This record gives sequence, structure tokens and C-alpha cells, in this order.
Amino acid sequence: MSLQNASLKITEFIINGFDTTQNPVLVGVIILIIYIVAIIANVLNIFIIVYDKKLHKPMYLLIGNLAVVDLLYTSSASPTMIGILVAGVKTISYVPCLIQMFAFHLAGVMEAFALSIMAFDRLIAISCPFQYHSYLTNTRTLVLTYVLWIVACGFVAVFPATVIPLPHCYSVLRYNFCNYAAVIRTTCADPNYFFNMVAIITFFVSFFTFGFICLSYFGIIYFAKLSLNNEKKKIASTCLSHLIVVICYYFPVSVIAVLTRLGVVLTVEARNGLNTGAILGPSLINPFVYCLRTKEIRNEIIEMFRFSIRFF
Repeated sequence: MSLQNASLKITEFIINGFDTTQNPVLVGVIILIIYIVAIIANVLNIFIIVYDKKLHKPMYLLIGNLAVVDLLYTSSASPTMIGILVAGVKTISYVPCLIQMFAFHLAGVMEAFALSIMAFDRLIAISCPFQYHSYLTNTRTLVLTYVLWIVACGFVAVFPATVIPLPHCYSVLRYNFCNYAAVIRTTCADPNYFFNMVAIITFFVSFFTFGFICLSYFGIIYFAKLSLNNEKKKIASTCLSHLIVVICYYFPVSVIAVLTRLGVVLTVEARNGLNTGAILGPSLINPFVYCLRTKEIRNEIIEMFRFSIRFF
């Protein structure tokens, strides 16, 4: 690599991850529709939880936090993908690219943290139902949530901190938005060291959060066996929403990780498709799961709908 290329000053990147996509406008419109629905659903969840004082409880605060994470997750990359596919805007400036990279990975880490604390919430509610509100107060829930956001920022700060000092040799991103792998491949450095670092961080976060969720559910199953039959149904109904959300997040992440570790070389289209699904899937499904399966939120939406009909 020549010294001139090694000292290349990058002011913007060209994103060509969708160059081989057939019917890009159609794909872009589909992503746009999913993005708009996800935004409306998550904002509605947050509005209902903030507006209704009866929902100012630990469980609903955690649902609201998950909605905030989902908004950040889908908004970190979706507008860029929509702009590329629908408007044909394939460039992104250097600083916005780094901001997008940080936001995307922060949301990914926080999604795992949010699901973990929600599993812990369900464990406390089922194992100590009478002491639940004394153990897990609104204040403690908010403090714990803030701490997790700070910890997540600490993890993700490694990404821009390692990218910014590196010289760039290329200005083309072979991915469909700015993530760490895409940006690091534009540098002149050997990417293997940085990919190994990311693999360690990803393994640490995924292993411990998923392990914590599994341990929480082992505890829930144990206490469920000691409960009466009618209480078992209530416990199953309470935990089903969370289980659906956990599967929606960890399944695509696990598929990507397992295939990569097995040495399966994914095509650009397959990799971009899995990444897009991992972003849009949870952000779209999560609010609907809690709207449909959480009685209080569902009733509030029905009341708002009835009020709107009477008003108009």
C-alpha cells in the first residue's frame, strides 16, 4: 500500500451494499413502511406509559425503555438504507457515519441489557410477589436503567476510539450502512485484530446477557412448579411476551455468529439481509407484542381509539 493511499483523507463514504439488489425501490419502500410502522408503534407505547400514571410501575418503565432502545436501533440505520434504495443517495459523510456506527452498536448492546433486566423483573415478580414493589421500586428501576446505558456506552466507545486514529485506504463500504466491520475494512490496518476484539466484546455481552436470561427463566420455572395451576397459567402468559421478544432479538444474532464461527462465508446479499432483519425485526415486533399481550396497554389503546372516534 502506497504512502499516498495510506494517508488518504476521507470526507465521505460510498455505500455499495445494495448495488446487486434487484428492485431496489421496492425493497426500499418495504423497509420504509416497516420503519414507519415501527416508529409509530414504539412512540405510541412510550406515550401511553408516560401519559397513564397507573402504568408508572417497574415493568412498564422497562417496556418503555425497550421501546426507546428499539427507536434508536431502527433509526440508526433504516434512514440510510431507505435513502440508498429509494432516493439513490449512496454517500454518507465521515462524522455522520461514525455517529451512525456508534448509535447502531449502542442500541444492539442496550437491547441485550434491556431484555436481561426485564427477565430479572419477571423473576422477582414471580419469586417474591408480595415483596416485589419493595424490592424493585420505580427509582431503583430508573437508576438501574441509567447505569446500563452508561455501561453500554462504555462498551461501544471502544469502536470509534479504535477507528478514528486509523488511516483510511478506501472510501467504499461494502455493507448497507455504517457499522464497525464496514468502517474498519476501509482502513489500511489489518482488520483481523479489530474483528477479534469485536468478537470478544460481542461474546462477552451476548453470553452473559443470554446466560442471565436463561438463569432467570430457570428460576421462574422452579417457582412456577411450586405454584397452583391457575397461577401457572398467569405466569406463562406473563413470560410469553418477553420470550417472544428474546427470540426475535437473539435468533438472527445467533445465526450470524454461528455461521461466521463455522467458517461459512456469507455473500454480501445474505449478510446485509440478516443485518437488516436483525434491525427491523425486533423494533417492529416488540411494541406489538406488548400492545397485544399486556392488558393495561391494550385497554389504553382501545380507549384512545374510542375517544378519537367520538371526537371526530
